[in-house]
Amino acid sequence: MSPKDEAAVANRKEQILNSAASLFASQGYYKTTTAHVAEAVGVTQPYVFHFFKTKEQLYLAVLDRAFHRTREAFSTVEAPADQLAHRMGEAFNALLATHRNEILLMMQAYSTPEPAVREFARTCFSDIYDRVKERFEKAGVPQAGREASSFISCGLIISLSEVLEMPKLSFWSDLE
Repeated sequence: MSPKDEAAVANRKEQILNSAASLFASQGYYKTTTAHVAEAVGVTQPYVFHFFKTKEQLYLAVLDRAFHRTREAFSTVEAPADQLAHRMGEAFNALLATHRNEILLMMQAYSTPEPAVREFARTCFSDIYDRVKERFEKAGVPQAGREASSFISCGLIISLSEVLEMPKLSFWSDLE
């Protein structure tokens, strides 16, 4: 396969992931089918299955991308202890602005009853908690574990405020 063909295939895979994120976010896991995703991208359903053997694998790939973006965003924030949570909150809001569907799916993944999705969400949220706690500890934030839990809880509230279109639930929106 030529580099041009490889780039085209990678681009199609990205299109599939982006369309899947949009459809899962708007219709939910159960109402979204791989046929819907294929139609949105303009490919056949077997082409989607070429990359993702099942709908669950496609959903997990979208979630994995969202969790990876979130971990990266939180890892790159530099701020003193008294500003770290606020700056990480700003990074989360920036992700929400640029990758809304993925971030909302990530923050709602715990509510999808599929065992593999639940386990994936549990593992990823645990990893994010550990990383946030470690960042807070290194910065000298008192009660780093409690602050990490509070920080993640705020992210869940922000997600809820976005889904319900109730920005008043998100206290970070007033901090800008």
